[in-house]
Amino acid sequence: MRILITGGAGFIGSNFVHSMLRRHPRDQIVVLDKLTYAGNLNNLKTAMKKIEFIKGDICNRKLVEKVAKGIDVVVNFAAESHVDRSIAEPEPFLTTNVLGTQVLLEATRRFDHEKFIQISTDEVYGSASKGSFKEGDLLRPSSLYAASKAAADMLAHSYFVTYDLPVLITRSTNNFGPYQHPEKLIPKLIINAISDKSLPIYGDGKNVRDWLYVIDNCEAIDLVLHKGKSGEVYNVGAGNEKMNLELANLVLGELDKPKSLIKFVEDRLGHDLRYSLNCDKIRKLGWWAKTSFEEGIQKTINWYEENEWWWAPLVK
Repeated sequence: MRILITGGAGFIGSNFVHSMLRRHPRDQIVVLDKLTYAGNLNNLKTAMKKIEFIKGDICNRKLVEKVAKGIDVVVNFAAESHVDRSIAEPEPFLTTNVLGTQVLLEATRRFDHEKFIQISTDEVYGSASKGSFKEGDLLRPSSLYAASKAAADMLAHSYFVTYDLPVLITRSTNNFGPYQHPEKLIPKLIINAISDKSLPIYGDGKNVRDWLYVIDNCEAIDLVLHKGKSGEVYNVGAGNEKMNLELANLVLGELDKPKSLIKFVEDRLGHDLRYSLNCDKIRKLGWWAKTSFEEGIQKTINWYEENEWWWAPLVK
């Protein structure tokens, strides 16, 4: 199988590349990545000889059509993904996350690809005051980032309904693990703690996220790719719901750093209180998170401790 992985030099995308090389060594992998600040060729350092890498923008229709010819499956990780950045400058999120997705969908339609996997997020559902969101629940995104991802999901679904395009969507909870950019919460907490800098926590620190080790998410996407049903959405979560303040205290404890490093800062605009997903649907396919939060966070802390060469140039 020849797989096009867009955004494959980013955090989840690069982990997916490595996972697929281990699990399906006979597959041919093509990576298309714009290499914005979040795309890093160091993420693919050990994989470059085994893949075909193309630098480019998914919004470039001519390039996408050239790359997409001869592809069997498209997995779209390419996205602007940081909520704070979407608040400061919304336009790139609409351009990449919506228009870029449409360009890819058109290429899949033109070249009759076997499957198109749209990688989405739990944020499209909005905040969960109680219970857990199911795949068929109403989308009520709060942030501009989440709205752009929800729009891309609906666009992908419309291609399934209108053109019978073999589209599948995965919506995961917050990922963590190696190669995650230092602007994200867990790497920021770890790196700041290692460096004896303050750990910024929005508001009162009671916002809740469900944390999913990135390799578990990669295995879920792989399962959906091979066993998922076209037109369906699959939630992916681990059930590791933790308040941000709890997370900060845990990282400090693991690194034997004082709690005085925690610094509460002004809350984010439109900050959702809690995300939570019902994952019964993907469990029926045979998936569950294999990595406990405790094991995953220890692996992640160890990785950042051992790979300062990777993150130091990214920290300003």
